[in-house]
Amino acid sequence: MNITTESVTPAETTAPLKKVRKNRTLGRMVRNPSFMIGALIVLLMVVAGVFAPVLAPYPPNQINFMALLQPPSSAHWFGTDELGRDLFSRVLYGAQTSLEVSAASVGIGLFFGILIGLLTGYIGGAFDEWFVMRVMDSIQSFPFLILALVIGAVLGSGLGNAMIAIGFGFIPGFVRIVRAQVFVQRRSEYVQSAVTIGAGTTRILFVHILPNILTPIIVQATLGLASGVVAEAGLSYLGLGVQPPAASWGSMLHTAQGYITTSPWLAIFPGLTLAIAVLGFNYLGDGLADLWQPKKN
Repeated sequence: MNITTESVTPAETTAPLKKVRKNRTLGRMVRNPSFMIGALIVLLMVVAGVFAPVLAPYPPNQINFMALLQPPSSAHWFGTDELGRDLFSRVLYGAQTSLEVSAASVGIGLFFGILIGLLTGYIGGAFDEWFVMRVMDSIQSFPFLILALVIGAVLGSGLGNAMIAIGFGFIPGFVRIVRAQVFVQRRSEYVQSAVTIGAGTTRILFVHILPNILTPIIVQATLGLASGVVAEAGLSYLGLGVQPPAASWGSMLHTAQGYITTSPWLAIFPGLTLAIAVLGFNYLGDGLADLWQPKKN
């Protein structure tokens, strides 16, 4: 009687475990109302911004003097503005502008924040404590929106300058988060093992430490997108962001203040869309925080 045994590879033994973990993660996402609501709102905003040229019934800058300040109707769902431009089309293109500016500004904050946070958190010392962190404290002493407005005023108006102004304000927050996580990870066994075998500082920081601290960084970046949307609207409202005739929720609200009593839809739809977008990013960030860092009862 021959008895044969089949060898089981590591991949075969770990595959069911990975599948179970994936199913559990998906189940927690579905059961998390903050994550689901935020993901739905953000998805709708992304679709509106990316596919604005397809979804918009009219060109955003098409002037029609025969349809000035028309209320919402079947022809113009959100009504028209003081130049007869379709408000629904401009709101869609405003989503495109907000996504572009907020994503770019968060990217600027991420790049410099991660770089500075990794270096100062790993090296430490007096330079970190008495210079870098004091500079970060000085920057954070200003309210975020006020700081963006000041930098925007110095740099001048324009889409690129708005990205830089907002992104600069994000740097201290990312530096603090990354630095705090590196303080914890640099004492871990896997980092000490990497040092023992002679791994270089760059490899330790970007190959060993960074992948293990991405969770709080992603959560902070998601919440930062909400602040970026508000900051972009604020800069455009004051004329320091996107310049006319380009569509921006902030510039649309600036125009609406002169017609608030006679044509309230000019303020209602851009303002409501802005509020929903910010709410969506905040919900998504809170949901991700709950998923990756579940609260203990």
